[in-house]
Amino acid sequence: MNFVQENNHVLYLWSGAVGAEIEKEVNDIKSIPNVKVNVENVDRLQLAEYGGSQFDVILANVSTGNSTLVTHLVKLLKPKGKAVFKDDTTANAELARSNLLLAGFINITASDNKVYVAEKPSYEVGSAAKLSFASKSKVAAVWKLDADDEEERIDDEALLDEEDNAKPSAESLRVCGTTGKRKACKDCSCGLAEELDAEAKGKAITDPSPKSSCGSCYLGDAFRCATCPYLGMPAFKPGEKIVLTDTQMQADI
Repeated sequence: MNFVQENNHVLYLWSGAVGAEIEKEVNDIKSIPNVKVNVENVDRLQLAEYGGSQFDVILANVSTGNSTLVTHLVKLLKPKGKAVFKDDTTANAELARSNLLLAGFINITASDNKVYVAEKPSYEVGSAAKLSFASKSKVAAVWKLDADDEEERIDDEALLDEEDNAKPSAESLRVCGTTGKRKACKDCSCGLAEELDAEAKGKAITDPSPKSSCGSCYLGDAFRCATCPYLGMPAFKPGEKIVLTDTQMQADI
């Protein structure tokens, strides 16, 4: 019983009938100074209602294939406590190791006489811990620049040239009401097509006549906007110069 040390609390599990071998093992454990031993039949373990993390060592003459029992033994052990299984029912050692790993044990070793030693992790079942990168203070420190730091900083104004700072003209901002871009549509009648053509030729349009923003004024009232100055007037030909009367230029109220 070299797994049991002084001042340990030990749980000894047995199944079947009590024989001379079991009595000898229990007595050998009790002979170790200041060792407390609880002996239980595996079928009555649940009735004993032991608390969690109570035992330093569990000696179990049971099958590692009993997943419910093995998982319960993990809870009964203290962190870093050890369980020793004598399993004659599982022929495959790898299968026994897999069963113990799935139950929550670590550092599993096996001997030739089908004895498996497994250890409980150093933390309690269900425990939680904060991850180091989740600290808000450390995240904030990454973006903090001290006044004494000789870091090379970029002047955002230096990223702009004269063209970026130039105020755009009204002509450059005017777009087609159909395309939504500074590109004339196929049947352009608002004057944008002529304006773009003149710009391409290096000229500027000087026609002071009103320009339609939607391109539909000439079609009649059914196609005109609510604020169109041509409301009430008959349809006219595209490009035809229309003169508004003084009455039409006055507000109704």
